[in-house]
Amino acid sequence: MSEPMSEPMSDVLDRSIRFGSNAGQPLTRRDGIAKVTGTATFAADNLPDGLLHAVYLPATIARGRVTKLDVDAARAHPGVVAVYTPENRPPLQGDPDDKPTMFSFRIEVLQDDTVRYAGQPIALVLGETLEAATEGARLLNPDYDMQTPRTGLDDGDPFDVEPGGFGRPAGTTHGDIDAGHAAAAKAIDVTYRTASQYHNAMETHAIVAQWDGDQLLLDVPTQALNMTCAAYAYFFGIPVENVTVRSPYLGGGFGSKAIPVGPSVLAILAARASGRPVKLMLTRQQMFGPVAHRGATRQRLRLGIGDDAALTVLDHDSLSETSTFDDFHEPAANASQGLYAAGAIRSSHRGVRLDIGTPGPMRAPGEASGAAALECAMDEMAEAAGMDPLEFRLKNYAETEPGTGKPYSSKALRDCYLQGAERFGWAGRPMAPRQMQDEDGLLTGWGMGTALFPAPMFAAEARATLRADGSALVETSAADMGQGSWTSLAQIAADSLGLSMDQLEFHAGHSSLPDGGVAGGSGHTATAGGALHAAGRDTIRQLGELAAGDPASPLYGAGNASLVAQHGRLFVEGDPGRGESFTDILSRAGVPELIGSGKAARPPEAGQRHAMYSHGAVFAEVKVDPELCQMRVSRLVGAFAAGRIINPKLAESQLMGGMIWGIGFALHEEAKHDPRTGRILNADFAGYHVPVNADVCGLEVVTVHEDDPFVNPLGIKGVGEIGIVGTVGAIGNAIRHATGHRIRRFPIRIEDLLTA
Repeated sequence: MSEPMSEPMSDVLDRSIRFGSNAGQPLTRRDGIAKVTGTATFAADNLPDGLLHAVYLPATIARGRVTKLDVDAARAHPGVVAVYTPENRPPLQGDPDDKPTMFSFRIEVLQDDTVRYAGQPIALVLGETLEAATEGARLLNPDYDMQTPRTGLDDGDPFDVEPGGFGRPAGTTHGDIDAGHAAAAKAIDVTYRTASQYHNAMETHAIVAQWDGDQLLLDVPTQALNMTCAAYAYFFGIPVENVTVRSPYLGGGFGSKAIPVGPSVLAILAARASGRPVKLMLTRQQMFGPVAHRGATRQRLRLGIGDDAALTVLDHDSLSETSTFDDFHEPAANASQGLYAAGAIRSSHRGVRLDIGTPGPMRAPGEASGAAALECAMDEMAEAAGMDPLEFRLKNYAETEPGTGKPYSSKALRDCYLQGAERFGWAGRPMAPRQMQDEDGLLTGWGMGTALFPAPMFAAEARATLRADGSALVETSAADMGQGSWTSLAQIAADSLGLSMDQLEFHAGHSSLPDGGVAGGSGHTATAGGALHAAGRDTIRQLGELAAGDPASPLYGAGNASLVAQHGRLFVEGDPGRGESFTDILSRAGVPELIGSGKAARPPEAGQRHAMYSHGAVFAEVKVDPELCQMRVSRLVGAFAAGRIINPKLAESQLMGGMIWGIGFALHEEAKHDPRTGRILNADFAGYHVPVNADVCGLEVVTVHEDDPFVNPLGIKGVGEIGIVGTVGAIGNAIRHATGHRIRRFPIRIEDLLTA
C-alpha cells in the first residue's frame, strides 16, 4: 500500500495581516504546473505490475433483456483473460439495490439479464491489453428481446414525488395559494422545458483496483474519499478500514464522482476474481448512461401581481424524469423558495419513470434548471406589468426568507444588482424588444437573471502538526476536482497556524487522512477549511500553554491574554514585543512536535435561525442574425456575493466556469434519444455540444464584498455552482429582447427562432 501523496507548497506571498496574510490572496493553484506539464497522476495513470484491462459491454437498447452473448468467441480472442456475464459474475456481499451511503444509487452489476437503459453494463471482459479487452467485448455480439422504450416526459404516467432526502425533494407551500391567484390583477401561466444533460468532465470515470488478501487499494477519482471507502466496503463485505482510496487529482466531477457506480464495482469484482490488478476507464460514449445526468424537466410557473406590481403568488410545479428502478428528481421548483417576496409560494415536484439511467446531481442541481424557468417567467411578469426587469425584481426583493420569515445570514443581492447593472450598462436598455442592432445588422438584446444557491456545510476532520523547525504538516482527505481546493485550503491552514505558505506541507487526496468530507454543493471550502482552521488553532492553543507555563518565556503567565500567531511567532495581542518564535518555545520544552486536531460541522440550530445562501445577478448580451437566426452570447457580466473569498483568482475562475456552463445550458447541451431503441444518438462530442473557446466572448466577474458572521466561523459560502444559476435565464431573456420571440425551452435552437 502506498503512502499518502504530498507535494511541496509553492507560490509564496508573505503579506501580513492577522488571520488573513494568506487567505484573501490570489495565489496560483499549487497543482497547476503538475497538470499543465503532464506530471499529475490521475487514477488511470496508475499501472501496477500484472495489470489487466477491463472493458464493459454497454446495452444498445433501453428496455428488454439480453437473450444471447457469444461468450465463446470473446474468450477465444488472443489476450482475453475472462468474460463475466450474469451467468458467472462473482458474488457480491452487499445488495446492489441497497444504498450504503447518503449519496448512493441502485447500481447495475450484471445481477440479471434485464436491460433497464441504454448504456447499462451487460458484460465485462478482462484482457492483457486494452485492445484485447475491447475486441473481446465487441465479439460478444448480443441479441435482445426488445420492448418499446420510454424516454420522453410524455411516455410515462406522472406521479407526485414522495419526499425522502437525497433525490426526492420535498415541496413547500407558504400562504394561501388560491387566494394569491384570486388577488392577482395580472397573471401569467407559462411552461418551460429543459433538456437532459450528461456529465462530460475532461477525465471520464476510471478505477484501478488491487487486492492484497482482504485489503483493497483503489485509485479512483472521487469527491468524497471516506464515503467511497464505506460504499465499497459494504459491497465487498470487508471492514471500512480495509479500503484505501487514493484520489490526488480529479479531472472534473460536478456531482457524478461523489457516487459509486456499477462499472467500478465490476472492476473490483474482476480484480478479486482474477487475483490481479484491474483497470477500467470509461470511454466518452460510456459517460452517457451509468454515471448519472441532469434530468429533463417540464416546469409550469403561474405568477400573479397586484396593482402595485407586488407578487401575490409564485406557483412553481416541476415534472422531471427518473429511472424505472430508482429515484432522483431534479429539484427544480426549489429555485422559487428562497428568492422573491410573494404573498403565497408553492413549489411542487412530480416525476415520470423512463427507461434511462438514474439522473443525479449535476453542477447546481435543481437551481440551474429551476432558475432558468423562474427567471424567464419573472421577465414575462415584468413585461406584463410594464416594468424594467431589474426594477421588477427590486420591487419584489425579499428582506427575509420568503415563507419562513427567517433572516438571511447575509444578503448582498441588492449590491449585486446595482454593481452588475452599472458594469454592464443596463441603464441604456430600451424597454421594448427588437430595438437594438449593431453595425453588422445583428439584432442585439440584453437580459438578466438572479442567481441563488444554498450555502451548505458538511462534517469534516483535519490534523495539524507543528514541527520543531517551525514548519507544519496539515492533513485532511479533501478532494480537488479542479476548483483549486488544495490551494485555498492550504491558505486557510497556513493562516490558522500563523505561517507563510512555504512553511506548510499539505497532504490531501488519500483516505488514510482525517475525513475531509464531501466536495459538493459548493460547501467544500467551508467544510474542510473549517476543520483545518480548527486543527491549526488547536495546535496554537497547545503552543500557547507551553509558553505561558514556561518561566523562561516572554509569554510566561500570559494566561487568558489573547495570543496571536503570526510569521512563525507567538505574541500578546497589542504587544508584539512580548513574544517569541515557535521554534524557541518548542526547543526549550524539548517537544519535537505538537499535533492538533479539528472538526467542523454546522450546528443544526444555525440553519433554523438563519437562511443561508449565496446570491448573484447575471447580465447578458446576445447577437442574433435576423435572417439565419444564429445566436451568440457576446457579453456576460456576473456580480456575486458569496461570503468571505479565500482566493479571488480561484473564485473568479469558478464563477466564470459556471457562467460558461450557463451558455452551454442555454444554447448547446441536449441529449437526443433514438425513439426505436432508446439509445442516445449524440453520445460523443461531435453531436453533444458544449461551449468551446469560440463560443465565449466578453466574460466579466464582479465579486461583491460580504461579511457573514453566521454561516460558519470562517464566513465562507461557495462559488462553484451559483455562476450557472442566473446565466441561463439571462440568456433566454436577452434572446427575447433581441428578437421579440419568447422561447420556452432550453437549449434554444436556431429552429426555435425560425419557426417562432
